[in-house]
Amino acid sequence: MTPTLQPGHQRQCGFLLLEVILALAVFSAAATGFAVALHEMAKAAGLAQNELRITRVLDSALDEALSMPTLEEGTTTNPVGKTGIEMATTIALREDLENVDGAPLQQMYVITVTARWYESGVWKERSAETWRYGLMYQPS
Repeated sequence: MTPTLQPGHQRQCGFLLLEVILALAVFSAAATGFAVALHEMAKAAGLAQNELRITRVLDSALDEALSMPTLEEGTTTNPVGKTGIEMATTIALREDLENVDGAPLQQMYVITVTARWYESGVWKERSAETWRYGLMYQPS
């Protein structure tokens, strides 16, 4: 037995072409937004990883310079393995420092470590600095 339709009612089977096109448009807009968001997240993660790598290299070079038994004024430059990073360590004696009582502080050095690398067609540079008493690791 086939269903009978009352006057003014039509039977609807399937989707109209317009509904399918609208559904595809909405889905493609959402998929495009999702793909762009994933790309931006990957780019941000890469930048964060590079910053962390540079920070670790700077910390390591600063620790190495701080642990030297005797400090000598000057600048040394050397590459860091195959990373493409060039490190410059500068040690300078500070003679203009005084304590609270006005007495000069002797054997105070400032140690500056600078990292340079080439990224995205531009040379970039970051540095870290600390101070150290020159006779810190000398036997008393």
